[in-house]
Order: sequence, then C-alpha cells, then structure tokens
Amino acid sequence: MIVTDERGGVDVEIDKSQVCHFIGYDDNHKLSARISSLVDDYAKNAQQLINPLYSYVIKDVEWARGSIAFIEDSIIFKSKIVVQLLEQCKQVAIFVVTIGKYLEDTAWQLSRDGLILQATVLDAVGSDAVEKAADRVQDKIREAARSDGLVISRRFSPGYCDWNIGQQRMIFHALTGHALGVRLTGECLMIPQKSISGIVGIGSPSSNVENYNPCQFCNKEDCPGRR
Repeated sequence: MIVTDERGGVDVEIDKSQVCHFIGYDDNHKLSARISSLVDDYAKNAQQLINPLYSYVIKDVEWARGSIAFIEDSIIFKSKIVVQLLEQCKQVAIFVVTIGKYLEDTAWQLSRDGLILQATVLDAVGSDAVEKAADRVQDKIREAARSDGLVISRRFSPGYCDWNIGQQRMIFHALTGHALGVRLTGECLMIPQKSISGIVGIGSPSSNVENYNPCQFCNKEDCPGRR
C-alpha cells in the first residue's frame, strides 16, 4: 500500500479558455474587453490564493462484478460504471485534491460586496485550478503505475454517471488521516468546495483500462461531462 500526501507539490497553470467555459462561454463567443481583462488579471494572480494539496492511496481490487466492487481494507464501491472499469484493474488509486479555501473565501467576499462579475470570474478560475491540480495528481499516479509496468484509466468521481455521491464516504474512509483538511457535509459535498475526490483504475497494458469510457454505454447526449 502506498500513501502519498504532499503539500505544495502540484504546479497549476490557469487556462483562460477553460475559465471562460466555466463562466458559461463557448469557444465561438467573443469576450468583452472587461471580462477578458478580468480573466487575465485573476488567472495571473491566482497563485496567491491557491494552495494545491493532494493525497492518494493505492489499494488492491479484490473482487468486482455486477455493480459491486470489494477493495482492500473493507472498501466497497457500488456503481455499474465503476465496476465495469475495476473488473479490468489490479489496483485502484483513491485520491483527494484541493486548492484550499482562500480563493473561494475571496470570491465570497467579492460577492458580498456586490462585485458579482468579479466573484464569478474568480470562482471560474478556482474551478479550472482544481481541475488542473487533479490532472497533475493523475500524472503522478500514472508515473507510479508505469514504474510497475501498469497503465491507468481516466479519473472518476462520486456524483457522476451512476456513482452515488454518498460514496464519498468510502473515498474519505480510504484516506483516513490524509484528507488534507477537506471534510464532507451531511450531503457528502466537500468543504473547501474547490476540491475533487475520486478514483483512478490501474491495470495491465493488455487490458482496456486506458481506453475505458463510460460514455460509450450512456445515451445521455446532453451530459456536460460527456467525453
């Protein structure tokens, strides 16, 4: 079992186009000079407000069938989509990543002061920052797997597809003592909000782990997470 808990060990570079997507603009929309300037300014200075932290643990997949997967240390995942992945995996990386509370506290203060546009842009910068941090953590998991001759899947989080958000409790159970100060509400939402938790499957190169895409089995064409 490997547990990694590093502080300040993730580099995050804000992507202006992705920030605009989080605000609600599509690729063909021309930004006003004011919004473009705000995005540039907040993206440039976001490093002062974010503190990317991550933790992950790699556990053995003991058994997976139907819609139930049994993971090392009495962890049970319930999801047909997740189990279809884990059936092909030797191990699973269970992770949490956060950029801390400072950015969202600042966005809340801006909103309280009536600066709604500024708060919206800063919140979108935070959303992109935590996604980028999760990408970097996935890269680290890939490196760890590669050292053992294995490959990884894309990442999956409770609340997406058929994976009930209540399964956040299993994620945090697996990371007991290593959740970086991230906590769950009674509804299993994370605080700070700019946090991502989930799993990454780990399997042999001969498996379909790298290419597994649950969207192939889903008819929901308007899903914002469709890949």
